[in-house]
Amino acid sequence: MPPGLAEGAGVQLADIIAINVRTEIAFGLFSDGCTSMSWKTDYASYLAQNWDWMEAQKENLIILTIEQQGKPTIKMVTEAGLIGKIGLNSDGVGVCFNAIRARGMDPTRIPCHLGLRMALESRSREEAVQKLEKYGVAASCHMLVADASGGVGLEWSSVELQKVPMNASKQVFHSNHYLTKHPGVHDSNWIGEDSEFRVVRIQQLCDEISPWPTSETIYNMFKDEANFPAAICRAQLQGCHSATLFTIVMDLPEKNATVTLGRPVAPEEVVQLAF
Repeated sequence: MPPGLAEGAGVQLADIIAINVRTEIAFGLFSDGCTSMSWKTDYASYLAQNWDWMEAQKENLIILTIEQQGKPTIKMVTEAGLIGKIGLNSDGVGVCFNAIRARGMDPTRIPCHLGLRMALESRSREEAVQKLEKYGVAASCHMLVADASGGVGLEWSSVELQKVPMNASKQVFHSNHYLTKHPGVHDSNWIGEDSEFRVVRIQQLCDEISPWPTSETIYNMFKDEANFPAAICRAQLQGCHSATLFTIVMDLPEKNATVTLGRPVAPEEVVQLAF
């Protein structure tokens, strides 16, 4: 963990380490969530998600550009203090993230947010998957890794990995529960029908714009409020404890992304990321 981050923030290194291992500290019970998708078409490869959490966390969101010698440049949306989150790099590799509540933590593996940083320091989807498989991820989560060749879902538990491959339409969809079987691992699926609804709904919306999606039509899908307030575009109302804090749509062959802060039906700020 870089000590310069702690020095620049005026906090102890232990504080930075703690926030970057918060998922592992909570033993897989951390509750931020989202709806994510990747879609490889004949002319593009898209990666997108709504990131949902408590509205109070909105003020902690930051957008970073990270340049490192010998590694791709990274542009990502993260929370202050986290060294890895959601975004893309100058080689056109992107990653999205979904929380999953399955107990367990393996201290011999890397924390989830360091795994996201590892993916963003890779030069291809294949390289990212190989590195993550080599070290393993310490607690439950889902990472959707993609590049110009398409995407793959990585469903982690503290003991193993299951992959979610592209379907016949070269798409991968995910929300906040396991889509594959994880022998011996219990998925609490803490938002139950909500999570199951969203992963089905995003596929339905993709079917409506197939076979010629654009960044704009994909963004419009993430405005969907079916099953409100526990929708793809969530609102922190009526017992729903999280809201959509940002939307990101990445065009990986073009190496650019649009980040919309706030709920996409009521955008507060739009930021373009490009190389």
